[in-house]
Amino acid sequence: MTREQIKEFIPHREPMILVDKIEIDENNVAHASYHVTGEEFFLQGHFPGHPVVPGVILCEMMAQACALLIGDDLKGRTPFYAGIEGVRFKNSVFPGDTFETTARLVDKKGMVYFTEAKGSVDGKLCVKSKLAFALVDNDKLEERKL
Repeated sequence: MTREQIKEFIPHREPMILVDKIEIDENNVAHASYHVTGEEFFLQGHFPGHPVVPGVILCEMMAQACALLIGDDLKGRTPFYAGIEGVRFKNSVFPGDTFETTARLVDKKGMVYFTEAKGSVDGKLCVKSKLAFALVDNDKLEERKL
């Protein structure tokens, strides 16, 4: 899927859409990527002279890839974190890197999905975690203005 096709499933929009492309293989394993340009808002001030993608953003990159595993169940719903477990950061991600996520669905209970994900750059593990999401019907969300 391209970035525009991804937008048909997840509600994230610029500057918070953090998946450039994704493929889901025959084993229902997601292979997603995001190229860090160096212009992202989250690099401003993190850290001056040594920009590093924040760990929480790496988790968000993996989460968006995981959410796309849910597929058609996402339509008309918004995925919210229900849990993040066992996060381990192994290596940093820098401007110019392409962050690659591999994710799989582990379990489902009602509208709560449990996943596992790993993020790497050039085959070198950067982060791994178990992530859970609860899907909420969009018509049940209270509209809020910025």
